Amino acid sequence: MKKLIAVLIALLVTQCVFASVVVHVRDTSGKDIGTVKADNTIYGLLLTPNLRDLPPGIHGFHIHDLPCCGKDGMCAGGHLDPMKTNRHRGPYASGHLGDLPVLIVDNNGRATLPVLAPRLKICNLYNHSLMIHAGGDNYSDKPEKLGGGGARIACGVFPEY
Repeated sequence: MKKLIAVLIALLVTQCVFASVVVHVRDTSGKDIGTVKADNTIYGLLLTPNLRDLPPGIHGFHIHDLPCCGKDGMCAGGHLDPMKTNRHRGPYASGHLGDLPVLIVDNNGRATLPVLAPRLKICNLYNHSLMIHAGGDNYSDKPEKLGGGGARIACGVFPEY
């Protein structure tokens, strides 16, 4: 029995340390706009988007609490915040764990520039959603709540663990 428990723990740790996962992203009309691949690195979670048909510019990019996208993304709940900090401080500070670096979309509507989330690992993603917001993100609740990201324009759900 002890060996079985040790094997199960090893599998869970290995999956969290060496795994990668791909999430399929749809816009609010339900159109598939691409994928985001997540890989664990020694520096944190590397998110590599391969997205198209997005408005050019800088967009808020977050892990949301619930594994739901729905028509407008509101069923995804708020930013992932397991420590209940209730603070929006960005990917490098001690606020919401779900705060990611901004997503940059080129003039052709494509997002392919990877971002690094140093406080996350793949095991933090399971059973949550990935959200893209209409506007940018200043990682503060001032002058606008949640960094001014605005409407939820695209979403994908990570699988259950």
